[in-house]
Amino acid sequence: MLNTLIHPARTPSGAVPLIIVHGLFGLGRNFNSIARTLSDMRDVIAVDQRNHGDSFWSDTHDYPSMAQDVAEVIAAHGGQADVLGHSMGGKTAMHLALTQPDLVRRLVVADIAPVVYGHDQMAHLRTMRDLDLTGIKTRRDADARMAKVQPDAGLRAFFLQSLDLKSDPPRWKINLATMEREMPKVMDWPGAPGPFDGPTLFLSGGTSDYVRAEHRAPIRALFPRARFAKLPQAGHWLHADAPREFEATVKVFLEA
Repeated sequence: MLNTLIHPARTPSGAVPLIIVHGLFGLGRNFNSIARTLSDMRDVIAVDQRNHGDSFWSDTHDYPSMAQDVAEVIAAHGGQADVLGHSMGGKTAMHLALTQPDLVRRLVVADIAPVVYGHDQMAHLRTMRDLDLTGIKTRRDADARMAKVQPDAGLRAFFLQSLDLKSDPPRWKINLATMEREMPKVMDWPGAPGPFDGPTLFLSGGTSDYVRAEHRAPIRALFPRARFAKLPQAGHWLHADAPREFEATVKVFLEA
C-alpha cells in the first residue's frame, strides 16, 4: 500500500477522512501545513504516490493503477473519503471518482482537467536526473549545483524535497527511470465511464493555464455537479503560492 502521512483529527466529528494526493515530482509532506489545518475535525491522510517519496517503485505509472492505489488507502480507513488531488494527483482522484464512485463523497481537483496535455515535464525530470550528486552533503550544496541549470528558486526547493541526503550516496526518492518512460501516460487522460454525481470543486490558479474555458464542457460531462473557483494570485502550484486561501476554500467546500 502507499506510504501515508496521517494527521489525526484534533476534535473528531465523525466526518469521513480527507485523502490528499500530490502531483508529479511531489510528496505527501508537501501538504503538511494544509493537512494540519484541515484536520481540525477530521483525519487527513496525505499519500506518497507510487514511484514517489517512501512509496513503492513500479514499472507502471498510469491513472488506473494510481487510482487503485488510492482506493486501497480509502478501504483501509473506513471505505469512504473526501479526496483532494493536485495536478497528476487530480487526474488520479478524478479517475478514482469516475470508476469507484462509492469510495468518494466529495472531490477537489486542483489545477488540472480531464484532458490530454500537449506539454510534458521532461525538462524538469532531466534537471534532477543529470544533477551530479557526488560530494553533496547538504540541501544547500544541491541547490547551488542545481541553480546552474534551474534559475527558479521555488522549483529548486520543490524538487530538492525529494532528495534523500541520508542515503549514502544521496539519491532521488523519485523513480526517474520509470517516470521518464511513462511520462506520456502522465500527460494523457485515459478516459473513464462516469459520470461522478458527487459534489466536485475544480480549484485553479488564476495565473495558470491548466484549466481553460474550453475544458468546462468535458468537465461538466463527467462531473455534472462541478463548481469552479480560482485563486487569483496563484499559479499551477496553487497550494504553495496561496496556502491560506487554498485551505480556506477547500474547507468551505468540504463542510458545505
